[in-house]
Amino acid sequence: MRPDLEIIQRWIEPGSRVLDLGCGDGSLLHYLKTSKNVTEIGLEIDEINIQRCIENGVNVIEQNLDRGLSNFQSNSFDTVLLAQTLQALSNPNALIDEMLRIGKKGIVTFPNFGNWKSRVYLASRGRMPVSKFMPHQWYNTPNIHFCTVKDFDALCVEKNIKVLTRTVVDSQHQGNWAMKAWPNFLGEIAIYHITREPGVE
Repeated sequence: MRPDLEIIQRWIEPGSRVLDLGCGDGSLLHYLKTSKNVTEIGLEIDEINIQRCIENGVNVIEQNLDRGLSNFQSNSFDTVLLAQTLQALSNPNALIDEMLRIGKKGIVTFPNFGNWKSRVYLASRGRMPVSKFMPHQWYNTPNIHFCTVKDFDALCVEKNIKVLTRTVVDSQHQGNWAMKAWPNFLGEIAIYHITREPGVE
């Protein structure tokens, strides 16, 4: 299991209902199903990944996340996951709202464009950064909405979203005290556990 998924799985309650948006090959859902007895559904658009989900015994629906989640009822899941997909969406702002409409809690992970490596790359080369965790050129990247830890914090305040836990890690998914002190500058990957503030629609 990817180290970031190892962090995510700690926040999933046994026997809960989980929806994974952009579930890939379904490996996380398969793990949660077998180890925590969750009721799982994955949404995926890639045909090869859909086939792998089926082979893994994971319930999967072919669905484009940019078309929204109107086919799901409010509060129909305990946790909705969005792992390393936020930055590839056409309207991430709207999808966050939908996540917290259909799920009691959400887990969101994304590459932090504000980390020092990106800043140094831009300052020294004057070009969009290319790295292990952002390996594409500007013209062929699937990532269309980069954001920083500060950007996502501001979005949560704007939308009255409560951050239950925020973890930032490096490209090896390791954290330390310095990253906790300066998350926007040192963190390469951000992992948020969020929920709606009581009384907020």
